[in-house]
Amino acid sequence: MPYEREMLIARAAAVSAGETALRYRGNGFAVETKADESPVTEADRACEAQIAGMLERAFPQDGVLGEEGALKQSHSGRRWIIDPIDGTRDFIRGNRLWATLIGLEDHGEVVAGVAHFPALAETYCASLGLGSYRNDSRISASGTSELAQAVFCFNGIQHIIRWPGRDRLLDFCAQCWAIRSMGGAPDAMLVSSGKADCWLEMSAKPWDLAALKIIAEEAGARFFNLDGGSSIQGGNCLICAPGLERAIREALLD
Repeated sequence: MPYEREMLIARAAAVSAGETALRYRGNGFAVETKADESPVTEADRACEAQIAGMLERAFPQDGVLGEEGALKQSHSGRRWIIDPIDGTRDFIRGNRLWATLIGLEDHGEVVAGVAHFPALAETYCASLGLGSYRNDSRISASGTSELAQAVFCFNGIQHIIRWPGRDRLLDFCAQCWAIRSMGGAPDAMLVSSGKADCWLEMSAKPWDLAALKIIAEEAGARFFNLDGGSSIQGGNCLICAPGLERAIREALLD
C-alpha cells in the first residue's frame, strides 16, 4: 500500500508529540515572540524536535522543514513538513483547537498528511489515492452546491486589509447560510468532513497547509490559492466542497 509505513510513523509521531504538548500545557511553559510577531513556546520547539527525530530515524534520506527551524536537505526527493503546534495562540490561551500537522511531500507533491488534535482526541489522516479518515472512519466533503446552504469558515480576518478583493468578500459572505471561524486546521477539517463547505485562509506558510491539503483533496474537497494556483507555497488558500468551486472561483479569485 503506497505510503503505508510513512503514515503509520507520521501518525505515531504526531500522537507522541501531542502527548508532550499536553504535558507542557499542564505544567506551564515559557512564551516568546518571534520576529514575525507570532508567539512560540517551549512546547512548540520540543515537539518539533521530537517529530523530526522520529522521522529522521525512520527515513534518513528524507528532508525536513519545520516551522520552528528544523531543516534538513532531502536526498530522496521527499520532504517532511512539520507544524508542531498549529494554533499556538490557542494553545497558550487554553483553547483546545490546536493541532499537530505533519505532511509528506514527494518530488514537490504532497502525498500524505496527519492533522492530530491532542486536546480533542481526534486524528485526521490521508495518503494519495487512499481517502481521508478521522479516527479511522472515512470522511468526505459535503455535496453542497448552493451558497445559500453553505457554511463558510474564514481564518485570518486581520489580514484582509491587504487583500485587493476585500470588498468582494463581504458580498460573498452575505450569500452564505452561516459564517464560522474556529481556526485554521479545525476549519479545514470541518470542510474535509462535510460539516462546513468552504474555508478561506488569508495568510499561511507551507507547514500550515501541507497536511491539510492532502486530507482535503482525498476527502473530495478542492484546494486552490487566491491567484488560481494550487500550491502550499501560495501564501493563502481556499478549501471547498466540489459543488461550490465554480461559484467561489468566480466570486473571490484575483
